[in-house]
Amino acid sequence: MPRSSQPNYSAPALDKGLDILEVLASTDKAQCIADLARALERTPSEIFRMVGTLEKRGYIVRDTAGSFRLSLKLYQLAHMHSPFDSIIKVAAAPMHRLSDDVRETTALAVLDHGQVVIVAEELSMARVRLSVEVGSKVPALQTVSGRLLLAHLPAGQQETFLKPLPLVKRQKLQEELKMIRRDGYYIAPSHYRTGIDIAVIVGNPETGPAASLAIPCLAGGVNEGKERKVLKAMLACTGEINRALGLSTQTRTHGKAS
Repeated sequence: MPRSSQPNYSAPALDKGLDILEVLASTDKAQCIADLARALERTPSEIFRMVGTLEKRGYIVRDTAGSFRLSLKLYQLAHMHSPFDSIIKVAAAPMHRLSDDVRETTALAVLDHGQVVIVAEELSMARVRLSVEVGSKVPALQTVSGRLLLAHLPAGQQETFLKPLPLVKRQKLQEELKMIRRDGYYIAPSHYRTGIDIAVIVGNPETGPAASLAIPCLAGGVNEGKERKVLKAMLACTGEINRALGLSTQTRTHGKAS
């Protein structure tokens, strides 16, 4: 079956249960069965047994008035693993193909308290190649990946990070981060060596964890002007990763490589 195809079978009972959970998640008020039936455009009898099953399994709880709200079970399930585990797992194969395609090392990085942490890497098969150590940390502002991830922080978190900087430098950086956020990618000279670094956002920073897919390129020679070809391949790769994460193509919009 093609990756983009959707299964044509259905599971009505599962759909009904998920609908109930989504309604309860969308409001901070407890809902009685009649409330849920109205929201779902179903009869109370249609959802009565489903509500009972969800309560028995601990996904919802009943208050003294007989109305229901979500329990903490979904929260607990979501936090049993690192929020980046799923990104790392689904990114492995696309990163490997990308590395083979552009013959450059690819790395996946996340932001951790102002530091960029490398969480995955796919080495280029080229004889001359760059490499980054998985687990290594560097200050976010000194890397293309770091600035890309900072650009996608909520305004409050971004302001807290930038506040210690001198006013003029902070204002200049804020304008740069706005541009990076708009594009969804960032290309700039490396802070550590001769060459350029390219980074593209992965995941959905607005509603969940996000990472940076990055490629360090050597400058000059056969690599002259290579960054646009590499960027185009990276955008395709991140699109594949996002689809594997269950994100629609409309969830994240990237700038286009010319």
